[in-house]
Amino acid sequence: MAFDSLSEKLQNVFKNLRSKGRLTEDDVKTALKEVKMAFLEADVNFRVVKQFIKDVQERAIGQDVMNGLNPGQMVIKIVNEEMIRLMGSETTEIAFRPGKELTVIMMVGLQGAGKTTTTAKLAGKFKSRGKKALLCACDVYRPAAIEQLEINGKKQGVEVFSMGDKHKPVDIAKAAVEHARKNEYNVLIVDTAGRLHVDEEMMAELIEIKEAVDVFQTILVVDAMTGQDAVNVASTFDEKIGIDGVVLTKLDGDTRGGAALSIRTVTGKPILYAGMGEKLSDLEQFYPDRMASRILGMGDVLTMIEKAQENIDEEKARELEQKMKRNEFDFEMYLESMGQMKKMGGLSSLMGMMPGMGAGKMPEIDTDEAEKNMARIEAIIHSMTPQERKNPNLLNPSRRNRIAKGAGVDVAEVNRLVKQFEQTRKLMKQMPGFGGKKGRRGMAGMFKGLPF
Repeated sequence: MAFDSLSEKLQNVFKNLRSKGRLTEDDVKTALKEVKMAFLEADVNFRVVKQFIKDVQERAIGQDVMNGLNPGQMVIKIVNEEMIRLMGSETTEIAFRPGKELTVIMMVGLQGAGKTTTTAKLAGKFKSRGKKALLCACDVYRPAAIEQLEINGKKQGVEVFSMGDKHKPVDIAKAAVEHARKNEYNVLIVDTAGRLHVDEEMMAELIEIKEAVDVFQTILVVDAMTGQDAVNVASTFDEKIGIDGVVLTKLDGDTRGGAALSIRTVTGKPILYAGMGEKLSDLEQFYPDRMASRILGMGDVLTMIEKAQENIDEEKARELEQKMKRNEFDFEMYLESMGQMKKMGGLSSLMGMMPGMGAGKMPEIDTDEAEKNMARIEAIIHSMTPQERKNPNLLNPSRRNRIAKGAGVDVAEVNRLVKQFEQTRKLMKQMPGFGGKKGRRGMAGMFKGLPF
């Protein structure tokens, strides 16, 4: 995740604080000096860091903290609270006009920030909340931009209004508003053109659209990987055309995360959503408290639960549970469980949300290797016939050799998977509700036996 490096450094600072029985002012100042360096290395705006450290220090060296039972934990609590305040304290939603009135949302940003994909992602979010959304293709300059929006709109089940690339964007936007009103859409999302850098021509075009179609919300999409440049871009767009909120993309990438910690303070505009991947479902509501919790290694269990609710098919989950109760665990179920994990963002994404498991806190678990291992397991299972998946007892040596060749792996990997599968099935018999009485030890053993 974006904040892994920052998270690891902060957790090391706090580990030293927790180890001290009593804290002196010098202890706090030394710790905050390290926090300051960690923030600057994460590309957080210098003025933001300076004020943040000042605010934390004023609170942390107060009598209540220094004379408390556990001053180390009190300082961590203060850092957490100030970090939440830095990112906006409250979660902010995109605003809509009341009732069935048409809400026009204009998406703006530089080329390469992921604006067109984010536009389609938002349309999917609104649709799931009962909104009737229409997308409008106003990027007439970038090759394939219109086609990209149409493909993504189709995937989301959302109509795209397009007039090709021979009309002025302002005329396309006006026609889209008429089409939306005529067909009783209540949300119109306009995908505008980006440039490689901010220029007067782009700003003039955006101002023209805003004046012509009564835009209710202007949403800026910025690439979190550009660090302080993202903050500068946000400031410029707000100054020139006015923005109502920001969507940060690529927060799942190898980025230092400074933009997320600076944008709200520098621009005064809220971060609305965070793009956590390339799939159209990879857009998360931005919760300052949950993000602070992730950065400080406290996990984000609420987001994990929400991901499960959004992505796990309840009917399939019940069917899986019934099969397990009847001890009918087979390789089809293996595939199903791995598919569900992928939908929720994969093993590394889920581990990053679990308390104490981010930022290298579990070095014995190599998530990259585990993901690769899962891909090999999928290839092996896909190389089996449907009968072999349902009845692993059919897997004699000749069948295993055929499966290994089909999956492009050594037969030893197939043998190892079959052995681990048998061990898991035996452990399930010992679990309460699944035919056994070993309880928690049985459950722990089952996970230990899984091949990833």
